[in-house]
Amino acid sequence: MDFLSLYMQGKKTFQEKLFNQFRLSERVPEDNFYRRLHTAIDFNFLYKATEKFYGLSGQKSIDPIVFFKLCLVGYLENITSHRKLIAHCSMRLDILYFLGYDIDEELPWHSTISRTRQLFPEDVFESVFTKVFELCLSAGMVAGHTQTIDSAPVKANASMDTLELKVPEEDLENHLRQIRNISNRDKHKPLRQSKENKADKCQQILSASNNELQAIKSRNTKWAKDQDARPGAGAKGSRYTSNKTHYSPTDPDARISVKPGKARKLNYLSQLTVDTANHVISDIKAYHADGKDSQYLPDIVKRVKQRLWKSELVWENCVADTGYSSGENYTFLETIGLKSFIPAHGTYKGGPNGFTYQEKDDYYTCPQGKIIPFKKVFIEKKNNTKKKEYRGSKQLCLDCPIRTSCLGKSAQEKKFTVTYYRSEYERNIARVESNQGRYMKGKRQSTVEPVFGTLTQFMGLNKVNSIGIKQANKCMQLSAIAYNLKKYMKFIKKRTKSGAAAMQPIYYTINTLMKHIIGYSKRPKFRLQRMDFAN
Repeated sequence: MDFLSLYMQGKKTFQEKLFNQFRLSERVPEDNFYRRLHTAIDFNFLYKATEKFYGLSGQKSIDPIVFFKLCLVGYLENITSHRKLIAHCSMRLDILYFLGYDIDEELPWHSTISRTRQLFPEDVFESVFTKVFELCLSAGMVAGHTQTIDSAPVKANASMDTLELKVPEEDLENHLRQIRNISNRDKHKPLRQSKENKADKCQQILSASNNELQAIKSRNTKWAKDQDARPGAGAKGSRYTSNKTHYSPTDPDARISVKPGKARKLNYLSQLTVDTANHVISDIKAYHADGKDSQYLPDIVKRVKQRLWKSELVWENCVADTGYSSGENYTFLETIGLKSFIPAHGTYKGGPNGFTYQEKDDYYTCPQGKIIPFKKVFIEKKNNTKKKEYRGSKQLCLDCPIRTSCLGKSAQEKKFTVTYYRSEYERNIARVESNQGRYMKGKRQSTVEPVFGTLTQFMGLNKVNSIGIKQANKCMQLSAIAYNLKKYMKFIKKRTKSGAAAMQPIYYTINTLMKHIIGYSKRPKFRLQRMDFAN
């Protein structure tokens, strides 16, 4: 006899019921991520931090804790649309429990989230980031001694199709359009007209000089010759554009940037700092995408150093890639007591080939043993960098057997320039090429680069969903907060299973007591080593 023949056919009939008793706390499992997150961090400090942005009368607005929790859910779930976020949250019991909403309560309107994010300044978002960072610190996740720095472009909420030509101070028709080879569509109007021009008048003024425009013309004459007739000439990003000649009326703070092998896009630059111990983000900020990494390093370092100092951590090693290299940066890091592990640019040379530098008396010796003395210090206008000039007399080279190969055909005397920060370069290069330097290179690649990949692919940072650099900075901070919280929750869950979590408060109590015993007016010369209770 068939086994199924012993039973009647089942048929599920749906009948909606009115529940007299329903508790979310009973429906959300104890080990659920959002349930554990609900108890892991106290957001009550936000009431005091945001009270000055609300009035004393009128209807009640969104609870600031609910607002930040909704934003965090968006980045944790990789949802950047506020409309989709509200729809997603309304269908998740665990998220409703995390937000403090019951199943019959209506969530805030999606536009309320956008307006509130514009209302709160960057300082409020910074305070939430600091709170979460301190949470990671208390769990023993942050070492502090080695920080890795890197950058990545993040797409702005603006299209290349809406770019408009900057208006020069003189007549546009007679100056700009005659001097550049541009596509026909660029001469007349953009592919898509922006609804509103949000750019200031100063941002619409041509920032490129006549010489720069001529250089643009010479570089692009061949490319622009038949561009309008080429297949794909009408595609997004096909035209040659520059921040000196174009601006975005939709988002004036966005800048055109390009990565090798990829089309030009309107981006912001995300500068990220990550602690090497457990890959906790120690700092993140949005910058203009047309700037160099090297020019942003001092600002990054000052901000990170201040945060670590407040957390009673000693920062020793600054690790970054070649983009942050400059003599000024090496000097700055040495001044504040940080060891730099930043590879120098390939263009750096300590002097001409075959010439030997005598540091004590500050001169070079040529291959023939002649002294090339120091002459002056000057600022190079092209890159605004400080340099030193060395020049030998004409008589010094008259009878030299290698005169032609050394001076060339027209030069009468040996003259060359070297960076003013040669000694700083050499000390940094020695560190980079050491065993520790090679270790730091691998540490940087395995620390900060995976974090960027996680943020852009899984935590909503593939594109900024707001307008303006201040709003872009808030987006990046929220993404970093969500990342650190997820790291923290995973860390304490792992520690709890291993039994080490119970010992962490003991370690920090001992460490704090020792700091007070020695009179912690200045930084101690030693630190209590973190015990690995997992083993």
